Amino acid sequence: MKFVSTRNKKLAADFSTAIFTGMPPDGGLYEPAGKISLKEIYSSFDKTTSFQKLSEKAAVKLLAPEIEQEAAFDIVKTAFTFSPAIRKLDESIFLLELFHGPTCAFKDFGAAFLAASSERLLDNGSKRALVLVATSGDTGGAVARAFLNRKGIDVVILYPSHRVSPLQEKQLTTLGGNINALEVKGSFDDCQRMVKEAFLDKEIRSSINLTSANSINPGRLIPQSFYYMYGYLALQEQLSADNANKDFAFCVPSGNFGNLTAGILASEWGLPVSRYIAATNINDVVPAYLKSGIFKPRSSVPTLSNAMDVGNPSNFERLLAIFHNDSNLMSSVIHGETVTDTDTLKTIKEVYEKYGIFIDPHTAVGYRAAQRYLKHTTQKGLRIMILSTAHPGKFTETVFKATGYKPDIPETLKILLNKPKKSTIIDPSTRILKEYILSRFV
Repeated sequence: MKFVSTRNKKLAADFSTAIFTGMPPDGGLYEPAGKISLKEIYSSFDKTTSFQKLSEKAAVKLLAPEIEQEAAFDIVKTAFTFSPAIRKLDESIFLLELFHGPTCAFKDFGAAFLAASSERLLDNGSKRALVLVATSGDTGGAVARAFLNRKGIDVVILYPSHRVSPLQEKQLTTLGGNINALEVKGSFDDCQRMVKEAFLDKEIRSSINLTSANSINPGRLIPQSFYYMYGYLALQEQLSADNANKDFAFCVPSGNFGNLTAGILASEWGLPVSRYIAATNINDVVPAYLKSGIFKPRSSVPTLSNAMDVGNPSNFERLLAIFHNDSNLMSSVIHGETVTDTDTLKTIKEVYEKYGIFIDPHTAVGYRAAQRYLKHTTQKGLRIMILSTAHPGKFTETVFKATGYKPDIPETLKILLNKPKKSTIIDPSTRILKEYILSRFV
């Protein structure tokens, strides 16, 4: 697989270069180049095919010839010790639960694959790299856990002070070792800007092998496409022949739009899904674009679904490239919905009362968006699979506010609550970040 810049198709890179530089030198983003078809893999899927087996086949096809078959198998085996799970709510709505990994969030999939790939490509520690990542919630925890004690790799995580949940903060700040947490006195957009500017700083780039674990890194997007493949194909196998192959859509709780972009890539590679619902909170610059054709970034606003509090989504540039800067073409595939905090709380309560399960606020945004789409669509028999992106136990206070009950916190997270926080507080300044990097890792 080759990658090219979203801004200049002549700037090409292989997989290793793309994941270790994170961004092309022109400030764009890497996107897969050329026509790729995984239809043969999709057609061979049956009831016995596990998520891991599907991922092995897809990884071999996508990463060849740079990464040989056995190496691809080893990366998948090391990364994916967990799988997605499908939960049927009714005849029209299904959840694809993506919170069964070590940090109970969908970002475990991309982070684990990127960490395993990076360690292998660094020859298990004979070379070194610094991973720089901004987080609005779950990314940092997933990256910290995935890269902990990986040979030859240090990690610096930037997160907005007082804008992540207490449990999310513990996931970032309690591991120590090669994991370093910077608490930024600003917003997630500040954190993301600082990371981007650091990548474009010539002194930093010439001093250290710098890469990112945000969804700007294609090494995270590729594995996230695997669970779209699995979700669709596994559901088709579960349904009877009469009920399979009806109209289908994915509903994706969206903030930085990396997750949705991964789904679009799966479709680009032959997955027969042509409709995606982008479900956002009131930070809805992309749904606004889909309606108006005008993209207007703005400062992010704090919400209950904090991991989606993004006012200028990085991956929107990738979506523009995929859809050739054509808003009509994009809106023919992606439908946008905006969900308020009030509706988020109502939805958590409704789902609990109707199905007896807790959902987190991000999944609630997806559920409400799917409901609205079903109400107004003319597609009869449409099935929607909502990506359930985080365990409700990570948002106990919000769930309690909505339902009067607190979900259990997963044991893997509960042990973090009493560990001491270790972070460095900094102003939202790229100069300060640069000084920190050069003084600590060069």
